[in-house]
Amino acid sequence: MRKMAWKPWRHIFWCDGGVNVGRRLITGAAAATTPDAAASLLRVCVVGSGPAGFYTAEKVLRRFAKAKVDIVERLPTPFGLVRSGVAPDHPETKVVTNQFSRVAVSGRCSFFGNVRLGMDVSLDELRKLYHVVVLAYGAESDRSLKIPGEDLAGVHSAREFVWWYNGHPDAANLQVDLRSTDTVVILGQGNVALDAARILLRPTSELASTDIAEHALAALHESCIRRVFLVGRRGPVQAACTAKEVREILGVQGLGVRLHPHDLITSPQDLEEMKKSRSHKRVYELFSKAARVEPMTSFETGGRELSFVFFRNPTAFLPSQDGSRVAGVHLEKTILQGEQGSVQRALGTGQFEDLPCGMVLKSIGYKSLSVPGLSFDDYQGRVPNAKGRVLRSGQGTEGTTIENGLYVVGWLKRGPSGIIGTNLVDAEETIDSIAEDESGGLLTNSGAPSQTSVGSDGLETLLKSRGIPSVSFGEWLKVDATEVALGNQRGKPREKIISKDDMLNIAKHVNSSSQTEGIQE
Repeated sequence: MRKMAWKPWRHIFWCDGGVNVGRRLITGAAAATTPDAAASLLRVCVVGSGPAGFYTAEKVLRRFAKAKVDIVERLPTPFGLVRSGVAPDHPETKVVTNQFSRVAVSGRCSFFGNVRLGMDVSLDELRKLYHVVVLAYGAESDRSLKIPGEDLAGVHSAREFVWWYNGHPDAANLQVDLRSTDTVVILGQGNVALDAARILLRPTSELASTDIAEHALAALHESCIRRVFLVGRRGPVQAACTAKEVREILGVQGLGVRLHPHDLITSPQDLEEMKKSRSHKRVYELFSKAARVEPMTSFETGGRELSFVFFRNPTAFLPSQDGSRVAGVHLEKTILQGEQGSVQRALGTGQFEDLPCGMVLKSIGYKSLSVPGLSFDDYQGRVPNAKGRVLRSGQGTEGTTIENGLYVVGWLKRGPSGIIGTNLVDAEETIDSIAEDESGGLLTNSGAPSQTSVGSDGLETLLKSRGIPSVSFGEWLKVDATEVALGNQRGKPREKIISKDDMLNIAKHVNSSSQTEGIQE
């Protein structure tokens, strides 16, 4: 394991805004290990440092007394979706990073940031270095609607927009034009869609004290957006959002919320759905209550307005007169069909209407990506698996086989669904499979290499030979401290650094605690 040279941060304290791992001495390296002890270690590599990855690492360390876990992450920063996906006005959700940090600083865990699977290191190479490889890198792409006009300027995925306002390096240069239009259409009615609508319509004075990226805050401060439509294919009973998200957006200061009373009429199938799902019932009740309240402000009177539009399916994006950008969405009205007790599906009616707008956010689902050497189901957007064990389809008459030593967890395992806590149960199932395979002697040849340099040492040697500057967790703490210091100057919990080059410069610079000038935020 690598040593941490930046001594002032060898003690980590409880603090507001920064990494919160309690008072703990970090020695920079695990205790000395004898050759016999090293040989008996279960070497585990977890690819991805979001909730699924860290929950898996934590459970491995608890389940196996003689396990060593290395977490590989493509960004220089850890925490995945918690850092780049959770809305800036939801700080309570981000507290889980304290738990993850305690895992990262344990003597049996190492963090390798800025390492890209499939580019800097291959899956086959990792499998040769470790007994167990667990893929937990989530979903970093988007589903496509595959309708005309999807490539028009002004049409973005909700993931891109969320990354943009959360300071994700990959979205730093996203061109989000909030001044050329006053109307945005968001396709989808899940929690991500509601987050995006809330950020667009919430007063920037309330966002200024969050960890929202500075470039996004500046753009929102100058924004002309005053009206947002949240469009769903089905009805209010089937909306994919939670009651918490609905209550929050209904409570946004100075926002008028509109729903069409006709959309709230329920069928026997709707009533049956609400009997089976308490969460759907609560969401519907909130919608019904909101529909009975006359909005205090409206778009027509110069106010900000949110409209829930149900039973509409997009069929095309409409171009502006010069064809340069999106000017609206062509929608088909839908009805729900389904037998009693079955899932009601939206079917087109052949009736159409246009909804003018100057920007569209597609919140229709995330999509995982494969890497060379990995079986992947493109249709479902996940890795075929049996309780977390990766499956490989055989050739010809060969059947499906299990890839010994290769596992999957999180969105890559089950598809992009659930909340952060869902990964707990998900990780437990995968760890159970690892434990069964370990006790059955199935891991002895799956990744136990013959070369001398294995696990952390082998990976570090490989990365150094290729000139890949991996970032340790101790080096990430330098970036963390700099972000917190920048945030303190502006009354924010942190000011995220969005340039990878700046992150690496801080992480690798020995005396970087005071370097805040010239940093891209």
